Amino acid sequence: MKQFLYLWPFVKLGLTDVWRHKTRSFLTMLGVVFGVGSVIAMLAVGEGASQQALDSIKRLGSDNIMVQSVKPSGEEGGSTGSQRGTLAVYGLLYEDEERIRQTVPGVLMTVPARMTRRIARLGERQLEMRVVETVPGWFEVVQRPVMAGRVLSLNDLEVRANVCVLTEHGVRRLLAAEGMIGQRIRIASGVFEVIGIVKNETGGTVRAPDSEADAYIPITTGTRLFGEASIRYSAGGMEGEKVELSQIIVKMRDTSVVEMGSKAIEAVLERFHKKSDYRIDVPLTLLREAERTKRTYNIVLGTIAGISLLVGGIGIMNIMLASVTERTKEIGIRRAIGARRSRIVVQFLINTCVLSIGGGVVGVLLGVGIPLIITYFTDMPTVVQPYSLLLAFGISVAIGILFGLYPAMRAASLDPIEALRHE
Repeated sequence: MKQFLYLWPFVKLGLTDVWRHKTRSFLTMLGVVFGVGSVIAMLAVGEGASQQALDSIKRLGSDNIMVQSVKPSGEEGGSTGSQRGTLAVYGLLYEDEERIRQTVPGVLMTVPARMTRRIARLGERQLEMRVVETVPGWFEVVQRPVMAGRVLSLNDLEVRANVCVLTEHGVRRLLAAEGMIGQRIRIASGVFEVIGIVKNETGGTVRAPDSEADAYIPITTGTRLFGEASIRYSAGGMEGEKVELSQIIVKMRDTSVVEMGSKAIEAVLERFHKKSDYRIDVPLTLLREAERTKRTYNIVLGTIAGISLLVGGIGIMNIMLASVTERTKEIGIRRAIGARRSRIVVQFLINTCVLSIGGGVVGVLLGVGIPLIITYFTDMPTVVQPYSLLLAFGISVAIGILFGLYPAMRAASLDPIEALRHE
């Protein structure tokens, strides 16, 4: 309390001086305002983008391993042919799923899936959808909110039921105003009853299991109706592909065995696949890489924005040096009547702190407002972290003290007699 009473006259004097030179003080604070605001805003934008990528990866499941079929390039793909066309045979096999489940340690479950593009029709409306032929376990490893109805069951798989689960985007574009659950739609040569609607997750910067419009059907039903070959006809003949499984999702016991499991899966596939017709994606690895990128991104953004604060500090020092010159005679009078050098230093430091703290407060408000505006007009996610507010404000105060110290020391070192002679 005594220290506050000691400093209060200096604080009052600093506020009076700022108010007396309103325009100059405002222009001086602008550097700090924009510096603090840019630090907070840039970190918020970077954090929002990073968080979106991290959330997408996390929704893939950090304990999952995604094994994808990939068409070999050039001459690598195995194929059978005739004068009328060719049939490319490649990718994952049902046997691969069985081998992974039985030989790789730490595997909790495996989920096979075959994916094709087919036309879905309802009356006069039609929509090209990605048909995912899979098992009920898909909805355990790729968790999506169920918006209506239910997902696939073991009974659907066993009886080869003509049922499907649609993603919300597909429902909106195909069913429109029609009743959703219980509606019957035609997919290629089969008629399917819609039993459920799930929410989309299209993944952003990572390979999410969903596309914009998906239809999930039992894999046994898909094999019965569509077979395993996808045939395309053209003027030059026939082109086709035969892929038993487009994807196998391997759910591990926990994250501690994911990396070891991915290496074991790769070893199993290398042994039985002579061609490079598969790819292994590990969301946990992607997550760790994204977190490292996020830290680097924040450091770079913070450094760039910090330059603005440095420029603001130089502006404060420049103005305070000019203030020392203007008040040379005042300083001489104060020294002549007994003021100690320490009091002169405190007086000028408080003046700079008033400027930097005032600019810091306005900058914090600006830094919080800019991300809100960005999110409102662009739908880009932004996240203002509390640490960025404290960091930016703390740096602004530190810069005020640091850059105000030299002018304050210079004022305190003036010779009283020379100061009194100053005109």
